Amino acid sequence: MKLKMKISWLMGIVQKSLLPHLNECLNTPLTEREEKLVAILEIVEIEKYVYRTASTQWLGRKLLARRAIARSFVAKSFNRYATTADLIRALKSSPNLRLVCGFESAEDIPSESTFSRAFREFSENGLAVQNLDGLVKEYLSDEIICHINRDSTAITGREKPLKKKKVVKKPRKRGRPAAGEKREPVKMKRLDRQSQQSLEDAISELPTACDRGTKKNAKGYKTSWNGYKLHLDTNDNGLPFSALVTSASMHDSQAAIPLMKMTSSKVNYLYDLMDAAYDAKAIDKMSKQLGHVPIIDRNSRGRDVVPMAEHESARYRERSGAERANARLKDDFGANNIRVRGHSKVTLHLMLGVVTLFADQLIKILG
Repeated sequence: MKLKMKISWLMGIVQKSLLPHLNECLNTPLTEREEKLVAILEIVEIEKYVYRTASTQWLGRKLLARRAIARSFVAKSFNRYATTADLIRALKSSPNLRLVCGFESAEDIPSESTFSRAFREFSENGLAVQNLDGLVKEYLSDEIICHINRDSTAITGREKPLKKKKVVKKPRKRGRPAAGEKREPVKMKRLDRQSQQSLEDAISELPTACDRGTKKNAKGYKTSWNGYKLHLDTNDNGLPFSALVTSASMHDSQAAIPLMKMTSSKVNYLYDLMDAAYDAKAIDKMSKQLGHVPIIDRNSRGRDVVPMAEHESARYRERSGAERANARLKDDFGANNIRVRGHSKVTLHLMLGVVTLFADQLIKILG
């Protein structure tokens, strides 16, 4: 079933069956925004992945509560609640929101500490990452994707940046080694290692501590921040496929090959679109090995560069979708409001925004 047919079929069920049934059961009819939240929750279905990650002690009412909490976190991202306390207040004051998320009464809403424990469990189990993988598989695995736009965005954290230790490199002796002299082999660069590594090994080597990052903005000015970087693969419609969260100081190019392998394992696509930060031979080579056509803006490195061919330049302009996706995550789904600390919790917060963006973009495609 093609993508538009899948979405049309699902939205038809939501609009013709689910929403009328909910409005019959509720004392107050759903508002337009609440109806959209219902549609997003039906697309995301995050509660399915709570069951997969549940530990053996999650039985009966506790498992049901965890599912309702997971749906509530998606609602938090969609409604841009700043804190968990704001989310709980909204659940207690809005019967419609409470029932849509899965709580029958205000007394069923857990305490803030229970929400925090559930958030920690979800972050440790990679709940939202599994959710995104499931969404891509369900809606896009049968599609041929034209362009994958790869980019990163700054994520400001609320924790102290890690202080880097200065490593003094010993100068390497020139010339051939003397008889009997043993020298340490030259350490392979990370991009070259990633080309030979499995996806899991390549990701495990990426730095994840909160630190200080600097990059040029769209106007060419340098900006600095304490926190992380979100690396994202999207298509021309702004649908996210894969995401990685790393230290702010890590260069964008270090996430390219893991993202390439990750997205290639999920869908078939044709072109890799990347800016000059990704201009490296290893990245170009890996893209071709995976059966894609790399279109990468050239980094002059102080030299004259050959401009892109006209057809490449036309395709490269499609990459603006990556910047729009990053902007939507920050403006609409909470990526610019990080209140948690630690890589796993920050990843969950951001990934909840990513899966909400996925569902919202699917609805936009149909509209």
